Amino acid sequence: MNTIKLRPPVVAAKADRSFWLQSIDADAVTSPLQGSADCDVAIVGGGYAGLWTALRIKEQAPQTRVTVLEADFCGSGASGRNGGQVHSWFAEIDMLRALVGEENALRLCRATVDAIEELSGLQASGTIDMDLRLDGWLWTASSTAQEGAWTQACDLCRDVGEERFRPLMRSDILRRTGSTASYVGIVEDRAGTVQPAKLALGLRRLALSKGIVIHEHSPVLEIVPGAQPQLRTAGGVLCAGKVVLAANAWLSAIPELHPYLYVVSSQVIATAPTADILERIGWVDGASICDAQHHVLYYQRTPAGQVIFGRGTGGIAYRDRIDGRFNRSGDAGADNIRELHRVYPQLKEVPVLYDWSGPIDCTAQHLPIFGHLKDHANIFYAMGFNGTGIAQAPVAGRIMASLVLGRDDVWSRSGLVGIGKRTRLPPEPLRYVGAKVVRQAIRRKNDLEILNREPDPLTRFLARLAP
Repeated sequence: MNTIKLRPPVVAAKADRSFWLQSIDADAVTSPLQGSADCDVAIVGGGYAGLWTALRIKEQAPQTRVTVLEADFCGSGASGRNGGQVHSWFAEIDMLRALVGEENALRLCRATVDAIEELSGLQASGTIDMDLRLDGWLWTASSTAQEGAWTQACDLCRDVGEERFRPLMRSDILRRTGSTASYVGIVEDRAGTVQPAKLALGLRRLALSKGIVIHEHSPVLEIVPGAQPQLRTAGGVLCAGKVVLAANAWLSAIPELHPYLYVVSSQVIATAPTADILERIGWVDGASICDAQHHVLYYQRTPAGQVIFGRGTGGIAYRDRIDGRFNRSGDAGADNIRELHRVYPQLKEVPVLYDWSGPIDCTAQHLPIFGHLKDHANIFYAMGFNGTGIAQAPVAGRIMASLVLGRDDVWSRSGLVGIGKRTRLPPEPLRYVGAKVVRQAIRRKNDLEILNREPDPLTRFLARLAP
């Protein structure tokens, strides 16, 4: 029987970890897998998706023996590197409806609203201190080309009776952000920011308290399928009745999944604390902010006054072979610093103390996929979070729990389950060469449109080829 090979992890050096992880000195607290062990459900990946799946399984079937195998430590991947933005799926309701239909889309969007309230409850109860601040999520335009990016989502929300967004004018945005770069947009009020690494480590503590076994520093090298799949690490073998693959971009190594998944990088920087300047310009709350350029820009201020400023770079690797460039770029955050100074010229003298990167697992529809491998009904996967996961992963956990436990319910029947109706991406080397060309076109288009200049026809054509 053929084994399923997974790629060795590319663990970030401590100096290359995100500001979020370094600021709380995050690291492993559980021991690696040693020798032989067994469980009912093995989960590969100790980030948001894996931990929420483990917790949902325990909620529904408390006697289930769940073991999580994490290559580095929980939260060291995308869950501890992202921009810390929390918003519902209502911003993508138009894309969801196109894929799964209106009723299903509305259920998923409402579930993310419930997930935000669940996060709020976890913080209010003292269960997880995640620095959650529900001060709003602003989706804005800083050029004419970006105007109205939200129109379809807003119109559809209105049609289904969900008034999730309010319009923002220039004065509103200036008052909220202290920046004149963006001048029109919308806000989702019950949204905001978290310290993402604190959330990930809080979920680890919660999982351990529920009796979930976690082995960190235990990268899975291969899986031997069968009635009782075997997961082999450098130090041991775990036998399980069922397996969940929740390893983010690393799932691109699996041939069956690779045609539907592509990996890009996102880069983030963090400034030195500068609360005095931020208060002077009026940026005082915990709102999350995006602008609508193709390589999306996203930012927030921390409670201590650091500015977190991220941008999708579109960086890629041949055959999605993730290497050290996906932990930290070689330009010391130059692109992001340039954009930071465009949006906040007041911060030109403020030092940037941290820069880091991370791989993002993307699908052509920019929506996740859940299911099981074609020839292995007891090996499940959750992939394609597209950089949006804090309010979405709790919902993913519900879907995965229903699939793993064999439930026939709205979650197992979700339109996000199944790979058949998803767009296949081109094979290599066409995928890599085409992505490089399209990435450069998008960068040219972004840079011109920010200046309210029209890209040439070839640039516009190439940029439209992006999934």
